[in-house]
Amino acid sequence: MKKLLLSAFALAAFWLALAAQDFSGVISKGQQPHIAIPDLRGSGDAQKFMAAFNQTLWNDVNGSGLLKMVPKTSYPLTVPQQPSDFDSTSTPGQNLGGRAMSDWAGPPASANYLAFGYTAIQNGVFVLRGWLFDLSQATPTAAQVIGKNYLGSVNEAGARQTAHEFAADIIARFGGKSLFGTHIYFVHQAAAGAPKEIWVMDWDGGNQRQVTHFNSLSIEPSVSPDGSRIAFTSYAKGTPGIYVFSVDPVRDLHFYNQSASVNSAPSFTPDGKQILYSSSAGGCCRIFAANPDGSGFKPITHSPYIDTEPKVNPKTGNDVVFVSGRSGPQQIYHMNIDGGDIERLSEGTGEASNPSWHPDGQLIAFSWTRGFAAGKFNIFTMDVASRRYIQLTHDEGKNENPSWAPDGVHLAFASTRIAGRTQIYTMLGDGSQPPTRLTTQGLNFSPVWGK
Repeated sequence: MKKLLLSAFALAAFWLALAAQDFSGVISKGQQPHIAIPDLRGSGDAQKFMAAFNQTLWNDVNGSGLLKMVPKTSYPLTVPQQPSDFDSTSTPGQNLGGRAMSDWAGPPASANYLAFGYTAIQNGVFVLRGWLFDLSQATPTAAQVIGKNYLGSVNEAGARQTAHEFAADIIARFGGKSLFGTHIYFVHQAAAGAPKEIWVMDWDGGNQRQVTHFNSLSIEPSVSPDGSRIAFTSYAKGTPGIYVFSVDPVRDLHFYNQSASVNSAPSFTPDGKQILYSSSAGGCCRIFAANPDGSGFKPITHSPYIDTEPKVNPKTGNDVVFVSGRSGPQQIYHMNIDGGDIERLSEGTGEASNPSWHPDGQLIAFSWTRGFAAGKFNIFTMDVASRRYIQLTHDEGKNENPSWAPDGVHLAFASTRIAGRTQIYTMLGDGSQPPTRLTTQGLNFSPVWGK
């Protein structure tokens, strides 16, 4: 892009366009355990919520990237609902159509683990009784890994909640972290040319709702480490300025914007005690650090070129990646939090932007036009120490703004891969599964994943 060569007079166009964009150790593939998750049944009125329940349970476990899902077409005909449904007198090799653990452990299912259970409505509560069995064990008593009650409201939301919670317990047994309860903030535009507002949704795309109501251009959301605040850029007062809102309840916490034509791209430090951002104060544009209310601001970089998108390492709190045009087209740079030891991370070809730290502080995800036409971004990951990179998306529209999930396994990103319309997707951080689309209405940009 030529954005980084624009004059201060044309800088607003830069932000408008921006709002409209050997990997190892994150997921250990190895020999993934095979898990069978047959559809659970509900008693009485609970059954009408089971389609949503079963889809949620399957999607959560499958999306964890930790387990290999056994296709339902290979399951035995009889599905247990509780441990007592198993015939404990069966002998190895004896086929009881699903009533023996060996029916599930042997071909064609060949599962290592089995999740099963049932639901009912009791005393005005949706109740799930869920089990996870290790099929390598000899008896149902020895096989039980999980046996637990889950409670929810008597509606589809309550059924989905219990499914999320059961899935979270299954995922935890294999060393994973559930995304249940996390949120993705993003920029929503009802139609091309309409105002852009900050919205939020659950990690799986559910419960989408509007946060800001400026009827203006609000972009570049960032979430505090504890999930209690968001910071973003808005043109609500004419020129781009920074706003900080509390999340619950939603209210303006009044960030002080120093006098400048542009204050933008805010990002919280890992302790939540400072915000880094880009400002044209004293030149266009430098990285500044300030208190969460905007006071005590001070410049960190002093380049005559545009520096923007600062992100502080979540593990060290002492080093920063950012985007700069100091060497020509925008690239990813690394520096100490005091502005020292600046070095370029991306190799200088194409255009690179939107860095996002992995929770372990060793990897970043970013968007890059390497090997493609100008402006045609794809998602990459890079080991910061070695600078080795892996390409995750491949020539399927424009892919930008990657954001790591708190579990360090998933990424959210924006893509034009379907009909050229920008929507929010998630994928595994090693690119091993097809992306999952989260948004469908209007145009949606710049996801950021938080607690």
